[in-house]
Amino acid sequence: MPLATPETYAAMLQRAKDGGYAYPAINITSSETINGAIKGFADAGSDGIIQVSTGGGEFASGTSVKDMVVGAVALAEFAAVVAARYDVTVALHTDHCPKDKLDTFVRPLLAISAERVKNGGLPLFQSHMWDGSAVPLDENLVVAKELLELTKAANVILEIEVGVVGGEEDGVAHEINDKLYTSPDDFIATVEALGAPEANNYIVAATFGNVHGVYKPGGVKLRPSVLKEGQDALAAHLGLAAGSKPFALVFHGGSGSSAEEIAEAVSYGVVKMNIDTDTQYAFTRPLVGHFFQNYDGVLKIDGEVGNKKAYDPRSYLKLGEAGLAARVVEACQQLGSAGTSTGK
Repeated sequence: MPLATPETYAAMLQRAKDGGYAYPAINITSSETINGAIKGFADAGSDGIIQVSTGGGEFASGTSVKDMVVGAVALAEFAAVVAARYDVTVALHTDHCPKDKLDTFVRPLLAISAERVKNGGLPLFQSHMWDGSAVPLDENLVVAKELLELTKAANVILEIEVGVVGGEEDGVAHEINDKLYTSPDDFIATVEALGAPEANNYIVAATFGNVHGVYKPGGVKLRPSVLKEGQDALAAHLGLAAGSKPFALVFHGGSGSSAEEIAEAVSYGVVKMNIDTDTQYAFTRPLVGHFFQNYDGVLKIDGEVGNKKAYDPRSYLKLGEAGLAARVVEACQQLGSAGTSTGK
């Protein structure tokens, strides 16, 4: 199937919220990781999201170019060609973009999409994230309001972060402290600044103790009830029925979360869960196994010639792709999206 259109992506998110499940959003940095993620979605019978960070885009452009926009465009174009051969719908998203990189990442990509839409085409990406967690909430929402006008013009969904995710990702680091919990007042301030979401034109990464990085189960102290408190306060503020979920929510920093915590968060309106650390390991572990098991084949030891079949990058990158795909299937099953694709 072709990549998601703006309309099918908004509908995907709404189906997830109505159906009580969420989509995995898999960070990708290369053609191999794109192939692994999409294969995983297809194997699970789930639509899904692949996303590019500023660092991922820079890496994909090559070590001589190091241009995050060039790399993001290249990854998006590759994904569009490959996704068309599968029977699931895939949406493209850009991950955390702090204030100092808006002018060199999100805004240029939005300009590309706006030009494509102006000429009768589809946007390059279906959504972009503004990470305002490092600035005061008032400033965060001022920038979000300005970006929302740009995303509307480009027919793109905006993701904002209201709260702080602890730990470190792509050079953006935050302390692990009480600031990791979005308050009901933050929910209300967001809708007062941006208006109530219309057709999921913006989605919200609210924080409830989330932490980026590598943690064992139990190492992260999540309070999913924070999401319910925020949704309930916002529903009352907007005059909606009790139990309404005004925001489509995003779950960041999920490594080390228990299945129960994830399920509870999804029940409160989480429709997208970012997965990066786990899939990085799932990709890398089979490569390491290949090198250890074929040590004398991948190296020309003592002047020998080695084994070309062992050191041909295709022989081990396909293992990483398979490992990543398997982890994506697990994520789809855990989040409840397996078997829900309209393409099946």
